[in-house]
Amino acid sequence: MDKRIYHRPIETISSPEPVARRSFSDPRQAVQALKEIYERNTAFLRDAFFRVGQTGESDCRYRAFYPAVSLSTATFAQIDTRLAYGHVPAPGNYGTTITRPDLFESYLVDQLGLLMRNHGVEVTVAESETPIPLHFAFLKDTYVEGAIIAELKRPLRDLFDVPDLNILDDDIVNGTYEPGPGEPMPLAPFTAQRIDYSLHRLSHYTATAPEHFQNFVLFTNYQFYIDEFCALARELMAKGGEGYESFVEPGNIVTISGQKAAPDIALPRQPQMPAYHLKKPDHGGITMVNIGVGPSNAKTITDHISVLRPHVWLMLGHCAGLRHTQALGDYVLAHAYVREDHVLDEDLPVWVPLPALAEVQVALQEAVAEITGLSGYELKRIMRTGTVATIDNRNWELREQRGPVQRLSQSRAIALDMESATIAANGFRFRVPYGTLLCVSDKPLHGELKLPGMATDFYKRQVAQHLKIGIRAVEKLAAMPPERLHSRKLRSFSETAFQ
Repeated sequence: MDKRIYHRPIETISSPEPVARRSFSDPRQAVQALKEIYERNTAFLRDAFFRVGQTGESDCRYRAFYPAVSLSTATFAQIDTRLAYGHVPAPGNYGTTITRPDLFESYLVDQLGLLMRNHGVEVTVAESETPIPLHFAFLKDTYVEGAIIAELKRPLRDLFDVPDLNILDDDIVNGTYEPGPGEPMPLAPFTAQRIDYSLHRLSHYTATAPEHFQNFVLFTNYQFYIDEFCALARELMAKGGEGYESFVEPGNIVTISGQKAAPDIALPRQPQMPAYHLKKPDHGGITMVNIGVGPSNAKTITDHISVLRPHVWLMLGHCAGLRHTQALGDYVLAHAYVREDHVLDEDLPVWVPLPALAEVQVALQEAVAEITGLSGYELKRIMRTGTVATIDNRNWELREQRGPVQRLSQSRAIALDMESATIAANGFRFRVPYGTLLCVSDKPLHGELKLPGMATDFYKRQVAQHLKIGIRAVEKLAAMPPERLHSRKLRSFSETAFQ
C-alpha cells in the first residue's frame, strides 16, 4: 500500500454524541453526572485507540472532552466570613474542567455543596471544550504495547489529542491567570489536564497510585524515618489497625488491618521518592514520603501532591543547628523561613512572607510536649522556635564563610536544611497548610559533625521519638474540621471557590 496517502490532512473528527447541559441542586447528583460523562468519554478514546491499533489505519481523528462544572451568580453572597473557601468573590460566571471524579468524589461533593448553600444557586454540568489527551484516558495499570504505536500509519498526534503544555501551567494558583473574552473565571485552583499530569507523575515518582494518598502528609529527608514508619504501620496492622484500615507500600503492596505484612518485595525499578500510606476511610490517614535531599525534589513532589488537595503537610527531618546553645537531638519548630533554595523564585518571589499557621504550630508544640513529657519553660531545653534557612548548596560550609554565615546571623536563623522552606513555600502557593519540625543532627559552625558511630547511635535514639511527635501532631490536626484547618492566611484577594 502506498503510505503517501496518509500524508493528507484528516478532515473528519469522531466524537461521542454531545451531552446536554444539566443543572443540579444536589451536589451528589452533579458529581454522578460528571462521572458519567468522564467514564463515557475516556472509554470512547480507549476503544478507538485499540481499534485503530488492530489495523494501524484510520481516516479520522478521535476526540472526547473533559466534563465541566459551572455556576453563575448575579449577587454578592452573605457568607460565614470565617470560611476560607466555598464561595466566589463577586458576581459572575465561574467554571472548571473536571477529571477523575471517581477519585475526587468526596472532595467535589463537599466543594459543590458549599457553593450551593452559600450562594443559593444550582451548578451546571456539561462537556467542556478541552479535549482529553489519550495518555490520560487509560485505566490504571493499563499496559500499551509499543508494537501498537509502531503499527500506526500516521503519527499518534494526528489521530488523538496529546497533553498540551500551553494549558499545563500554574497560572491560577500563582495568581497570574486572566480569562479571555467570554471565558468564565476559574472555580478551582487546577484544570483537569494539570491534575491528570500530576496524577501520572505521582505514580512515577512514588510507585504508588494516587488513590492511596491520604489527606495528612509527612515529608522526610532520611530513610531512617521511613524504616520507623513502616515498622510502626506493620505493627498497627498486626494489632488490628487501631483506626487505620490498611498500609500501602511502593508497588501498591497492601496490608489489610488484621493481617501480617507480606515479606519485602524488590521492585524492578526503585522510585525516586517512595511513598507509604497508613490509610483511614475517606483519605483520613497519613502518607509519608522520602523526598531525599534537596529543594528540587521538595518542589517536584509538592507540585504534584498539591492537586490531591491535602489538609496539611509537615516536614520532619534533620538539620544543621546554628547556635552554640543547641545540642544534637534538639528540636526546631520553624516559625519563619529564609529562602535560598531558588527553585520557586519565578513562581513565588522571595519577598513574599510565609506566615506561621497557628493551628499547625500549636499542634506540633503540643505533640513535642506530650511525647517528651516536658512542658512550659522546661520544653525550651530541647526545642527552640525560630527561623529555618533552606539552601541549595549541600556543601555550603566549603565556601568562603563571611557571606553565608553573615546572612544566617542577620536573619536570626537557628537551623539550616535543604527542603523545609521549599515545602512551606509550595504549601503557601498551593493553599495547603504547612509546618516544619526538624531535629538537630550536626552543628557545622561549631565543629560538631556526624561521625559514623555517633550518627548510628543518634538515629536509633532520636528518629522514633521524632516520628511519634509528627504522628501525634497529625492526629491533633485531623481532629479539627477542615474549614478550620484551611487558613484564610493562604488566600489572596480574588480566590477560587474550591479549597
